[in-house]
Amino acid sequence: MKHILLFIALNLALLAPASATQRTPEIQQAERYLQNLTTAKARFTQTSSAGPQLTGDFYLSRPGRLRFEYDDPLNDYIVADGTFIYLYDGDINEQSNAPIGQTLADFILRDNIRLVNEDLKIARIMHVDNMVQITIQQADDPDSGSIMLGFQKNPFQLKKWRVVDAMGTITEIVLSDMTTGMKLPSSLFAFIAPKKEGFND
Repeated sequence: MKHILLFIALNLALLAPASATQRTPEIQQAERYLQNLTTAKARFTQTSSAGPQLTGDFYLSRPGRLRFEYDDPLNDYIVADGTFIYLYDGDINEQSNAPIGQTLADFILRDNIRLVNEDLKIARIMHVDNMVQITIQQADDPDSGSIMLGFQKNPFQLKKWRVVDAMGTITEIVLSDMTTGMKLPSSLFAFIAPKKEGFND
């Protein structure tokens, strides 16, 4: 599936208490920001070394729910309903799903967000112009891949993330025109498969 790297490339379990030695001011600020982020809507641009550039709309309702809806001509979307993430591929009219805790979406959908713990390590923190970039890897298997979270400094805001898998495939999501704090309909976060052409009710 063209967009599966969004969430299944790495299985980072953000469960254990954070290590005090790794809780830098940048980590603490990022965790506070994500913890306080309740609802959001943005445009996104997805770029992958394994496929074409794609665009669409991103919706977030924390904890547990998000939606990526791709622009035409794609009829694809990704939705998390609080328990599972569903990935619908309009080309073949099929969906796949996985528990949220087994996917990369866990980093933003958890009720209690911790970016580092005994299983994860901070590979690097970089300051580039008005951005701070935090790269996270599995502590016992850094070659399995990484995720980089990019935050705009002023005002502090999540702007992008980049996933590198064990094969070196890179997938990056860049957010733009983000608004937060609005009320979003619950129907956005329910998996409803589009009707297949040629089928009646």
